[in-house]
Amino acid sequence: MAEFQVAVADPADGQTYQHEVDGQDANRFLGREIGEEVDGGAVGLDGYSIKLTGGSDETGRPMREDVPGAQIRERLLEGGVGFNPNRDGERKRITVRGRQVSEETAQVNATIVDSDDNVRVALGLEEPEPDEDEEADADEDADEADTDTEDAEDAEDTEDAEDAEDAEDAEDDEDAEDTEGAEDAEDTEDAEAADADGDDAADTDSDEEAEDA
Repeated sequence: MAEFQVAVADPADGQTYQHEVDGQDANRFLGREIGEEVDGGAVGLDGYSIKLTGGSDETGRPMREDVPGAQIRERLLEGGVGFNPNRDGERKRITVRGRQVSEETAQVNATIVDSDDNVRVALGLEEPEPDEDEEADADEDADEADTDTEDAEDAEDTEDAEDAEDAEDAEDDEDAEDTEGAEDAEDTEDAEAADADGDDAADTDSDEEAEDA
């Protein structure tokens, strides 16, 4: 069963993401050649395509686009993949792999076609940004919550005002009762004083009548 690593380059931000693939995902690459496109779902990029750009086998032999098939070939190279000359005109015989992906492939290099800002979201590395409708719903919910809070505060203020008014009315009633009680007490004292004066006058008249007799 084929199993290898896929190095996916994102041209939008220059990042490269590594993916281990096997089973059905690896089978999507088998038989494909450098320059062909593969469904990105094989590496977790649903909705995207990736283009094969190269690769290597377990011993590090590079895949070359100008070598057909998947077998090992020996080529006299002047430069390019697998050989970096030290001087102009230098050539070297290098063993390379063909451009076709096979079960001997250990790593496949690829790049994302039509990359955009949602690649990291597709890979699960970032959370998706809410769309305008979701933001509008969130703002509406927040406004409703603020309105409910204000209504609750207004109701509480009204209740406090009513309680204060009731307390003030109760105090006024108590003051009125105290005033009426004080007036009743004064009336009672005045009546008692008048009765006392009447009694004193009666006693005086009685004494005068006794003396005349």
